Amino acid sequence: MKVIIAEKPDQGATLAKPFPHRKRQGYIEIHSNDVFPKGAFITWAVGHLFQLQAPEKYEGKWKKWALEDLPIIPTRFQYELQKTKAKQFTVIKELLKKREVTEIIHAGDAGREGELIIRNIISMSRVQKPMKRLWISSLTEKAIINGFNALREETEMRSLYYEAYSRACADWLVGMNASRVYSILLKQQGMSDVFSAGRVQTPTLALIVKREEEIEKFKSEPFWEVKASFHMDHHVYEGIWQKEGESRIPSRELAEKIAAFCQNKPATVVTMKTERKEYAPPLLFNLSALQATINKMYKFSPKKTLDVLQKLYQKGIVSYPRSDSQYVTKGEAETFPEILSKLKEYPPYNNWIPVPNSLLNNKRFVNEAKVSDHYAIIPTEQVTDPRTLSGDEQKIYDVVVKRFIAAHHDKAIMDYTTITTMVDERAEFVSKGKQVIQEGWRHVLFGNEKDKDDEPILPPVKEKDKGSVKRVDIKEGKTQPPKRFTEGQLITLMKSAGKYMENDELEKVLQQTEGLGTEATRAGIITMLKDRQYIDIQKNIVYPTDKAKVLIRAIGENVLASAEMTAKWEQRLQEIGKGKASAPEFMEQVKKLSDRLVQNALQESASWEFGDLDTASIQRKNQKGKRTNKSSLGTCLKCGGKVIDKGKFYGCSNYQKSKCSFTISKVILSKRITQKIVKKVLADGKSERIDGFVKGEKEFSAYLSWDPDQKKIQFKFDMN
Repeated sequence: MKVIIAEKPDQGATLAKPFPHRKRQGYIEIHSNDVFPKGAFITWAVGHLFQLQAPEKYEGKWKKWALEDLPIIPTRFQYELQKTKAKQFTVIKELLKKREVTEIIHAGDAGREGELIIRNIISMSRVQKPMKRLWISSLTEKAIINGFNALREETEMRSLYYEAYSRACADWLVGMNASRVYSILLKQQGMSDVFSAGRVQTPTLALIVKREEEIEKFKSEPFWEVKASFHMDHHVYEGIWQKEGESRIPSRELAEKIAAFCQNKPATVVTMKTERKEYAPPLLFNLSALQATINKMYKFSPKKTLDVLQKLYQKGIVSYPRSDSQYVTKGEAETFPEILSKLKEYPPYNNWIPVPNSLLNNKRFVNEAKVSDHYAIIPTEQVTDPRTLSGDEQKIYDVVVKRFIAAHHDKAIMDYTTITTMVDERAEFVSKGKQVIQEGWRHVLFGNEKDKDDEPILPPVKEKDKGSVKRVDIKEGKTQPPKRFTEGQLITLMKSAGKYMENDELEKVLQQTEGLGTEATRAGIITMLKDRQYIDIQKNIVYPTDKAKVLIRAIGENVLASAEMTAKWEQRLQEIGKGKASAPEFMEQVKKLSDRLVQNALQESASWEFGDLDTASIQRKNQKGKRTNKSSLGTCLKCGGKVIDKGKFYGCSNYQKSKCSFTISKVILSKRITQKIVKKVLADGKSERIDGFVKGEKEFSAYLSWDPDQKKIQFKFDMN
């Protein structure tokens, strides 16, 4: 008899579905069948049942955070059972120890983390029995039966376990030591909060803070453009003045001179060029690409997308969600006609099927060399009517299905036209237009939606055609700072962190591996940054907090805040996973790094400067998530009470008593409002001038000012 261990309860239930079975407490009994002639037990973990022990379990003195004890480096790492999951571990252990059980089937997710979760359970149960590995990329009944009939040897995956174990221990060492040293040293500067630091979260945070610094340092400059309307015979079109490829004019006076010169002047078409471009259908989805797409379309957080996708996977209607590949194998491609045939039964997919192309020999989509643990995220042959799904499930399933169908369609073809028009043989104007020649796959993904980048279709004028300027307009604009990241763009940022490195070789490593984090962990890292008060997300826009700025400034140029260390680690871990590098040697290097991180922080702490940041607000929270330090920021301008930090806004402490409604938002028109600004408003009735408010496409500067008549905070502007 065999014991099958899945990673989660619902996965266990799905694995049991193709076979006659009976549910028990904490497991499922599989009755005799063709695949399991003697029957089997299916049980499950509940995610990680075990975690690496806390520092004080190794040495009692490590419970207290003290500089003299750093770095903390255990002689041997040990795992401990999470108390809330002890009951399920007892069930698994009792099944494994049954005499009639002669083999274990490891059925965790087919990846590094799944390897670690299940092997830890088996190891901690102290049971040594032969083990095989179930390795599948979808949970359809067909895939499950095929998988159990083609179990892999556990030795094939053992190196993957060593990789996952090394990653966990290394992250523990760096995280524990870096978090403690920076928390202790920053507490000495009045910030009694925990400053969590880590191999993946800190480089990610550094990129977010760097972007914020670029925005804060950016000085917007005005510019002007001159637009002219041309009449050529019976044709009318518009163009923008340019000189040596630059259309922006630095002063209004010069723009007005150009406009005045061009008014009613003769115009000649100098060149008309049309370039045809062909666009192949986009690649199939991996998790990062899907998370970024869904965030852009529906503003779902990466975690929400992964959670919903996991539900679709559990239902057996999409393939494995945590895939890093955008390709499939030939074996999978052979199932595509069946999937398309079933999709044809449901609107709106029936509008796009049948489709003309087979993908079997198309290397853009079918490339076994680019499929590692899992193939791309696609609908399975267990096709479902999207109308039977919940709203969120329907949205994500629809996006996956459409991308899959689009892959089978023809390329899109566009003509891009550029007309150069000369006014009075002196002033050059450029007109750009776009025309869709063949919609191809775009019809599936965009339908009748208007392309945001649509350019006008230009008239069929010819070179040397002559006409005149009928109208000239001047348009004023401002240079724009870099944009803050959206939550979906953070996923892409982590995936492509190699772009921000100066070392070409290490950049290649990050491109070959997975950037910062993995497909499975990126959503969790972003959630962690939110939970630890490093980032604040408002309307899908990511803002770093002053706590984040403090940490990244303190770390400075140290390797902890760079993608370089992650690149080196990923390179070595990948080699461990392939059996080409030694895990013990890697851990020795990590121990040395942990010591270096501590020493660097100690040496550099004397030169830290945070005078421009709101350090007073960075205080530890209690168990209910509220700041333990509720110091007043000033006197309420409405009732005379105290104004305090209430988490997402600043408000009067008398609200419970007198319902005083005085509040100031923490983000006003894309600008973070710090405690320093609030204190100034409360003390003087008006802030210093604040730059960077954004409304629509325009950015402006203003003061926050108390209006005693209307009894509310309003904008006040310079009167020139």
